[in-house]
Amino acid sequence: MTDVIGILEGADPIAVRAGDGRLVQVSADQVIALKTLSARPIRIGEIRNLETAAAAAWPGVEQAWIDGWLLRAGHGFTGRANSALPLGGAGTVAGFDASTVERIRQWFGDRGLPTLLLLPDRLGTSPDGWTSEKETIVMAADLGNVTLPLGPPVTSFADRPDHNWLSTYDAHGAPAHVEAVLTAVVGSATFGAIGNTDTTLAIGRAALTEAPDHKRWVGLTGIHVAPEHRRHGIGSLICGDLLSWGRGNGATHAYLQVSVENSAAIALYERLGFVEHHRYRYATDPVGG
Repeated sequence: MTDVIGILEGADPIAVRAGDGRLVQVSADQVIALKTLSARPIRIGEIRNLETAAAAAWPGVEQAWIDGWLLRAGHGFTGRANSALPLGGAGTVAGFDASTVERIRQWFGDRGLPTLLLLPDRLGTSPDGWTSEKETIVMAADLGNVTLPLGPPVTSFADRPDHNWLSTYDAHGAPAHVEAVLTAVVGSATFGAIGNTDTTLAIGRAALTEAPDHKRWVGLTGIHVAPEHRRHGIGSLICGDLLSWGRGNGATHAYLQVSVENSAAIALYERLGFVEHHRYRYATDPVGG
């Protein structure tokens, strides 16, 4: 007897997708036992690779490296664009000594920003005395396992967000600063919308970036469906079209970030084929900005 371990894709005959991509078929009379296994553990290197790709998709308008920490500034618009992220080999809390703290504080202070850390699972934990908050789930999917829309997209695409897109996004901050952060990407990005000149039903942003392991990711952000048009499948439509744009431009995998409290969005993304990859939290400096 032997084991076949993988993802169950069919029951008649039993079909299992093995880890090397092979589809193994087994007749029912040969099966001795079935057992559900937990999801494959995510290695720390995979977390760092995905976070590096995500940082390239949302780099703010200014960056710097300090002792393995990637610092980003974006006029104070969003935590992701105005935080320090431990991506280098030394960028862990274990190496977060007094000198590193002071240099990071100084960098953010020179830009009129508070010191904020973005801490992914296993890349760093909140230092003593710092406040940890805003837990976020990073969900990922292999585009080969995602069912994408057939036929032409219902979403229109543009290189920059127009007035209707920005109005629907309802961002807090000066419009010029918001647009500067949204369009900053180390790679390429597109801004999708469903609707017409009078009514915008849904919007979303997709950014195509590459991880250090050369895996090409498409990241979805800014997904928003107008309240009066929710629960009609429009969110799935725009996500599907954005993912198709990514695959058409060479992406093999996709990711997005969602608050742990947003159960409706999590359910939508799970239906699309996304699963939890890891989580991150923000840590705020007790000393202030």
